[in-house]
Amino acid sequence: MIDYNLDAAHSILYMQPTSALAAEDFVKIAEAVDPHIEATGGLAGVIIEVPTFTGWESFGALVAHFRLIRDHHKYVSKVAVVTDSTLVKLIESLASHFVSAEVRQFPWGETEVATQWILAGSTLPLVVS
Repeated sequence: MIDYNLDAAHSILYMQPTSALAAEDFVKIAEAVDPHIEATGGLAGVIIEVPTFTGWESFGALVAHFRLIRDHHKYVSKVAVVTDSTLVKLIESLASHFVSAEVRQFPWGETEVATQWILAGSTLPLVVS
Protein backbone atom coordinates (compact mmCIF):
# COMPACT_ATOMS: atom_id res chain seq x y z
CA MET A 1 0.00 0.00 0.00
CA ILE A 2 1.14 3.54 -0.77
CA ASP A 3 -0.11 6.63 1.01
CA TYR A 4 0.23 9.64 -1.25
CA ASN A 5 -0.53 13.33 -1.35
CA LEU A 6 -0.43 15.64 -4.34
CA ASP A 7 0.66 19.15 -3.36
CA ALA A 8 -0.89 20.83 -6.41
CA ALA A 9 0.29 24.29 -5.38
CA HIS A 10 3.92 23.20 -5.64
CA SER A 11 3.35 20.39 -8.15
CA ILE A 12 4.95 17.74 -5.92
CA LEU A 13 3.67 14.20 -5.37
CA TYR A 14 4.60 12.78 -1.94
CA MET A 15 4.48 8.98 -1.67
CA GLN A 16 4.94 6.86 1.46
CA PRO A 17 4.91 3.09 0.86
CA THR A 18 3.57 1.45 4.03
CA SER A 19 3.46 -2.22 3.04
CA ALA A 20 3.98 -4.42 0.00
CA LEU A 21 3.00 -2.49 -3.11
CA ALA A 22 -0.15 -3.58 -4.96
CA ALA A 23 -1.10 -3.01 -8.60
CA GLU A 24 -4.11 -0.94 -7.48
CA ASP A 25 -1.76 1.52 -5.75
CA PHE A 26 -0.26 2.54 -9.07
CA VAL A 27 -3.67 2.87 -10.76
CA LYS A 28 -4.85 5.20 -7.96
CA ILE A 29 -1.69 7.30 -8.19
CA ALA A 30 -2.09 7.67 -11.96
CA GLU A 31 -5.73 8.70 -11.51
CA ALA A 32 -4.65 11.33 -8.96
CA VAL A 33 -1.78 12.86 -10.96
CA ASP A 34 -2.98 12.58 -14.56
CA PRO A 35 -5.42 15.54 -14.35
CA HIS A 36 -2.71 17.67 -12.74
CA ILE A 37 -0.18 16.73 -15.41
CA GLU A 38 -2.72 17.50 -18.13
CA ALA A 39 -3.48 20.90 -16.58
CA THR A 40 0.10 21.96 -15.82
CA GLY A 41 2.31 19.97 -18.15
CA GLY A 42 4.00 17.91 -15.46
CA LEU A 43 5.20 17.58 -11.90
CA ALA A 44 8.07 19.55 -10.41
CA GLY A 45 8.89 16.40 -8.53
CA VAL A 46 8.05 13.21 -6.70
CA ILE A 47 9.21 12.52 -3.16
CA ILE A 48 9.27 8.89 -2.08
CA GLU A 49 9.61 8.53 1.69
CA VAL A 50 10.47 4.97 2.63
CA PRO A 51 12.43 3.92 5.73
CA THR A 52 12.78 0.33 4.46
CA PHE A 53 12.03 -1.43 1.19
CA THR A 54 8.48 -2.79 1.24
CA GLY A 55 8.60 -4.88 -1.95
CA TRP A 56 5.71 -5.75 -4.24
CA GLU A 57 2.64 -7.80 -3.43
CA SER A 58 2.87 -9.72 -6.72
CA PHE A 59 4.51 -9.82 -10.11
CA GLY A 60 1.47 -7.92 -11.41
CA ALA A 61 2.22 -5.13 -8.94
CA LEU A 62 5.81 -4.93 -10.18
CA VAL A 63 4.55 -4.69 -13.78
CA ALA A 64 2.05 -1.97 -12.79
CA HIS A 65 4.89 -0.05 -11.11
CA PHE A 66 7.05 -0.23 -14.24
CA ARG A 67 4.05 0.81 -16.36
CA LEU A 68 3.47 3.89 -14.17
CA ILE A 69 7.14 4.84 -14.49
CA ARG A 70 7.13 4.28 -18.25
CA ASP A 71 3.99 6.37 -18.77
CA HIS A 72 4.87 9.24 -16.43
CA HIS A 73 8.65 9.70 -16.12
CA LYS A 74 8.84 12.24 -18.94
CA TYR A 75 6.43 14.50 -17.03
CA VAL A 76 8.48 14.58 -13.80
CA SER A 77 11.46 16.92 -13.40
CA LYS A 78 12.99 15.50 -10.20
CA VAL A 79 12.60 12.44 -8.00
CA ALA A 80 13.78 12.50 -4.39
CA VAL A 81 14.08 9.24 -2.48
CA VAL A 82 14.13 9.88 1.27
CA THR A 83 15.54 6.74 2.89
CA ASP A 84 18.42 5.14 4.71
CA SER A 85 17.70 1.76 3.09
CA THR A 86 20.70 0.54 1.09
CA LEU A 87 18.46 -1.55 -1.19
CA VAL A 88 16.32 1.47 -2.06
CA LYS A 89 19.49 3.47 -2.72
CA LEU A 90 20.57 0.79 -5.22
CA ILE A 91 17.18 0.83 -6.94
CA GLU A 92 17.32 4.65 -7.05
CA SER A 93 20.76 4.49 -8.67
CA LEU A 94 19.56 2.04 -11.31
CA ALA A 95 16.37 4.01 -11.99
CA SER A 96 18.35 7.14 -12.79
CA HIS A 97 19.54 5.39 -15.98
CA PHE A 98 15.99 4.73 -17.22
CA VAL A 99 14.05 7.90 -16.42
CA SER A 100 14.39 11.43 -17.71
CA ALA A 101 13.96 12.95 -14.24
CA GLU A 102 16.92 13.92 -12.09
CA VAL A 103 17.03 11.39 -9.22
CA ARG A 104 18.62 12.05 -5.84
CA GLN A 105 18.68 10.26 -2.49
CA PHE A 106 18.24 12.06 0.84
CA PRO A 107 18.73 10.63 4.34
CA TRP A 108 15.62 9.47 6.19
CA GLY A 109 13.89 12.41 7.86
CA GLU A 110 15.12 14.99 5.32
CA THR A 111 11.82 15.43 3.45
CA GLU A 112 11.93 19.21 3.80
CA VAL A 113 15.43 19.32 2.29
CA ALA A 114 14.19 17.13 -0.58
CA THR A 115 11.23 19.46 -1.10
CA GLN A 116 13.52 22.49 -1.27
CA TRP A 117 15.75 20.69 -3.79
CA ILE A 118 12.75 20.02 -6.02
CA LEU A 119 11.48 23.59 -5.75
CA ALA A 120 14.91 25.08 -6.53
CA GLY A 121 14.93 25.86 -10.22
CA SER A 122 11.45 24.47 -10.88
CA THR A 123 10.13 25.83 -14.16
CA LEU A 124 6.63 24.39 -13.92
CA PRO A 125 3.84 26.87 -13.29
CA LEU A 126 2.37 26.78 -9.81
CA VAL A 127 -1.34 26.17 -9.51
CA VAL A 128 -3.17 28.94 -7.70
CA SER A 129 -5.88 27.55 -5.43
